[in-house]
Amino acid sequence: MTKVAIIGVGYSGYAPLTPHMSFKEMMFEASKRAYTDAGINPRTDVGSFICCEEDLWEGISITDEYVPDQLGGAQRAVCTVSDDGLVGLINGYMQIKSGLTDVVVVESHSKLSNVLSQGDVTRMSFEPYYERPFLTAETAVALEMRRYMFERELDDDIPAMVVAKNKKNGLGNPRAPYSAILSMDEVLSSPMVCEPLRKAHIPEPADGCSVTVLASEEKARILVDQPVWIRGVGWFSDTPWVSQRDFSKAVYAEGSSKMAYKMAGVNTPAKHFDFIEVDDSYGYKELQHLEALGVYTKENIKRAVEVGETDLRGPLPVNPSGGKISLGDMVEANGLVRVVEAVLTLRGQGPRSLRGAKHALVQSWRGPPTASGSTVILEV
Repeated sequence: MTKVAIIGVGYSGYAPLTPHMSFKEMMFEASKRAYTDAGINPRTDVGSFICCEEDLWEGISITDEYVPDQLGGAQRAVCTVSDDGLVGLINGYMQIKSGLTDVVVVESHSKLSNVLSQGDVTRMSFEPYYERPFLTAETAVALEMRRYMFERELDDDIPAMVVAKNKKNGLGNPRAPYSAILSMDEVLSSPMVCEPLRKAHIPEPADGCSVTVLASEEKARILVDQPVWIRGVGWFSDTPWVSQRDFSKAVYAEGSSKMAYKMAGVNTPAKHFDFIEVDDSYGYKELQHLEALGVYTKENIKRAVEVGETDLRGPLPVNPSGGKISLGDMVEANGLVRVVEAVLTLRGQGPRSLRGAKHALVQSWRGPPTASGSTVILEV
């Protein structure tokens, strides 16, 4: 089977508000950048287009009707994946692996500034009879956060240190609108939302669009000088019922990473990667995901944060882009946003301290109330 590479990336928006652009205009701008980056013409070179979106976030039924024109895919093969953008990328990867096509475009976007109540949309995904009447995204997260911290004997300082780290990392990223110098004490003094969850733990909503262009090995070597190879992919879903989950660990991240590691031949993840981009929602999720990925254990995760092992200049930088804490919550686009950041870093266009990086891992979680996640392993 052919190898698959990412040969182009594009983005637009990446801001709290984008009143000057509709979601269709963001899609057009991001895709145009990606096509220029890859050196392709979407009308002649692309065999398949994939969009990752959810009607409830758009406020439009069958919203994928608006996809073809913006991506240059009119009267072409276009499909929609109602999931995180990283799952869409995996779908594109499989289309090329199976021989269906040589070039695939994957797009995902957020226009959360148009959503009047993000919390109400999220609640629609809870089990309707026993859980939805009693839970919100914040209360469900707080329950898991408290359980996770209790079992690891973590005090409130540790998730606060993650938030402060990622806010600082974002200062080196021109695409991170929520980057800041924020101390641990400032995180801990932010308003309490639902104990132990504070306002500073919660990623702020953002608008943005990300587009990636995938190609077979033959096409990639013709079109670009520096392809970023996809070495492994994985996806996994835990139970949809919040009440039946093990709050102490991220089962979906563990399952998806094992699948990706097996495909890529990774045996020691803690030593294999030059940097990692994981979902860092609410601070503690970064820690929980690093454990699930097998990079750290519940015995050493606390020390890793305290001594700065995951800092930008540490032995294993985690979220050098600033993560969702700095980039903002872009719902279905979150996974693809991390892919774009990882690709730019592997090309030497990211933080200066990571020049020369060869291996990266990207992990995504669709967010509450879901328990689905995906993992992709990249290298140059």
